[in-house]
Amino acid sequence: MSASASYEAEITALLVAPDRTMAQQFLATIPHTRAFQVLADLRSYPTQANLEMRLRQLKPLVLLLDMASDQDLALALVKATSALSPPVHIIVLNTHADSQAILLSLRAGAMEFLSAPFDVSTQREAIARLRRLVSPEVPQKVQNGYTVAFASSKPGSGASTIATQTAFSLQRLTGKRVLLVDCDLTGGTIGFYLKLSHPYSLVDAMKNVDRLDAGMWNSLTVNYGGVDILPAPAAPFADPIPPNRLRALIEQARQLYDWVVLDLPSVFQRTTLTAISECDCAFFVTTSELPSLHLTRKAVTLVDQLGFPKDRFHILVNRVERRDEIGLEDMEKLFGAKVHTRLPNDYFSLHRVVTLGQPLGPEGDLGKAIEGIADRLTGMLTGGVKKSAAAVRELRPALSQA
Repeated sequence: MSASASYEAEITALLVAPDRTMAQQFLATIPHTRAFQVLADLRSYPTQANLEMRLRQLKPLVLLLDMASDQDLALALVKATSALSPPVHIIVLNTHADSQAILLSLRAGAMEFLSAPFDVSTQREAIARLRRLVSPEVPQKVQNGYTVAFASSKPGSGASTIATQTAFSLQRLTGKRVLLVDCDLTGGTIGFYLKLSHPYSLVDAMKNVDRLDAGMWNSLTVNYGGVDILPAPAAPFADPIPPNRLRALIEQARQLYDWVVLDLPSVFQRTTLTAISECDCAFFVTTSELPSLHLTRKAVTLVDQLGFPKDRFHILVNRVERRDEIGLEDMEKLFGAKVHTRLPNDYFSLHRVVTLGQPLGPEGDLGKAIEGIADRLTGMLTGGVKKSAAAVRELRPALSQA
């Protein structure tokens, strides 16, 4: 066994430290303790909402938090973080050992308190206590399903169409269990366009998220062409979606389904930002019209500011005409990000879907483009392992323009 293999695995951590002198003192001890793997180093205090989002993206076991720069703000972040589920252990960092600060931080929910100059032996004792807490929480890896989200930068850009047809394509390509969720509680259209008559919706699922099981999932969803669908309510539901319930719902769905496809409201809504922080992959849908392009650029800036990894979100340009003046390179310069796929304005294929009651298969230009999105998804997220469906079930009319 090599010398490095004899050490226990590093504890993943998010460091929040406006006091850079103290931060550098602490970071300098890591090669000696070999305890922490710092996933990100934030140089200013984030808001509680942004900190929660970063924690859910990175999934560290520990938050290392500077208490010296602003004690009141740090304690508020400790309280907010200690209430999260699954739990994140909090280690408070300070410039000196202050008995009052120690007491306040522990009462707020911190697990440990470390102070400069961060004596290595003292750290190792704290780390040993932390490992005893962390070790029971490391379960065997269970392969959950993949979660994919679609959201329009500008409402009406066609995200619902693409989300729905991608769900059907994923089912055709993989033969796996696929769930499609309409998360737009005020303007969701999937149930209408698919002509679904179903008494339950996403609202019912969230109200019962604490007691959902496989049997209740089967009752709440309606199967359409091999895809389970959880529609939006028939009547607009104006109450805000509690973020913790939405996260719990997504996590439960991932345990039951191989693919969870979320049709989300506009990128700029909090529900959407909450959902995409839980997703393996998110697509922002735009058209080549200037207002939509402008909003897409703002969306890219927003998610970048919030710290979303750039490899987790992609841009889809919908309804592209051959005569469009703005080319691919110009769009990518405008967004400051790559365009994943451009989809043609295939009006006749969508019209046929509605009038003839046929699915949007992979034959037409739009169908081929959406099949390509699903195919690339299976490659990006599963390493290219695909399983063909034994047979494609008969579909009712698929979604038209949304």
